[in-house]
Amino acid sequence: MFDWDDLKHFLAVARHGSTTAAGRALNTDQSTVQRRITRLEQRIGQPLVERHPSGYRLTAYGQQLLPHAQRVEQHMLTLQNVVQSSARELNGVIRLTCPEPLVARITRSPLLERLQTRHPGLRVEFVVSDHYVDLGQGEADVALRSGDTVDNQLIGRKVADSLWAVYGGRDYLARHGSPARTEDLAQHAWIGLDASMGKHRATQWLHQVAPGARIVATSGSVLGLVQLAKANVGLAALPTALGDAEPDLVRVLGPVPELTRIWRLLTTRQLRRTPRVSAFFAFMASEMDTLRPILTG
Repeated sequence: MFDWDDLKHFLAVARHGSTTAAGRALNTDQSTVQRRITRLEQRIGQPLVERHPSGYRLTAYGQQLLPHAQRVEQHMLTLQNVVQSSARELNGVIRLTCPEPLVARITRSPLLERLQTRHPGLRVEFVVSDHYVDLGQGEADVALRSGDTVDNQLIGRKVADSLWAVYGGRDYLARHGSPARTEDLAQHAWIGLDASMGKHRATQWLHQVAPGARIVATSGSVLGLVQLAKANVGLAALPTALGDAEPDLVRVLGPVPELTRIWRLLTTRQLRRTPRVSAFFAFMASEMDTLRPILTG
């Protein structure tokens, strides 16, 4: 029936007694105040103010509406305070933990630029690790994590599938041939994760399918596996997003079903209720078409 801006001008005239004073209070000119009042009266269908030698006075109907308009004003001010408070809380850093290979893929994508456009006060700080950092202990705010999640403190959502396959360098395969099936893997030299990653699914899978495999090099990171495979040291199990992106590597087996896991966006229950983390989750949910290729290749 009418909008808040018109009502705001009506209240200013009621308080200050003239369109000139009302204009000063609202940081606008007298003609704008008169135009707003006229439009409000037209929409309501009755006069609200009348001109007197001493200034403007409310009509009887204007007096009747005044307390209701004042209550609307109070609710609008409350709403404005809530919105401004939320906006202030959307300033700050989101500490995002993820495996090292994802950092370059995320920063090369438009994700962070779009986040800045939507939430100028938010900034992402990467906490890089191939190990799981402890969100419950405050080591990070949000995690992009693949694998099984057994921590009951964490909540989140699936964002993609994590696919792994076996890769070899072109020179290595030219010298030693390519395995045609899983049973052939034990005949090849292997690049594995070091003892610090002993519980990683890739390590456990290799021990199961090729318990006699010859480990010729180890690394504490997945990126280290990629570099060693490109150096033609041996075969390596790698995420398809990384292996397929390397022209010097050839996928020889997979994706391996036993290595498939789920990528999740995770945080703690307490942090999930904060405005900045809630806004980050909502943003990432709206950017699934951009995020999935980053994770899966």
